[in-house]
Amino acid sequence: MCRSIKTLRRSDAPATDEEIRAAALQFVRKVSGYRSPSRRNTEAFDRAVDDVSDASRRLLEAIEAAQTPVPNAVRARA
Repeated sequence: MCRSIKTLRRSDAPATDEEIRAAALQFVRKVSGYRSPSRRNTEAFDRAVDDVSDASRRLLEAIEAAQTPVPNAVRARA
């Protein structure tokens, strides 16, 4: 869909807030058809970018939490 949106789930380092926001902005631009919204639509556009950023951050945190390896010592006790 958006070739300029890069994959944010990486094994080397978590995505930064700036990377998440940039990806959200690209997504909202693509969906809305606006590169820069009119004054009338700026509030809705900015709110959408915030919402997509928040949802993306929650997703990445949930995926990372689900992938966190459990140390063997903890597994042995369970």
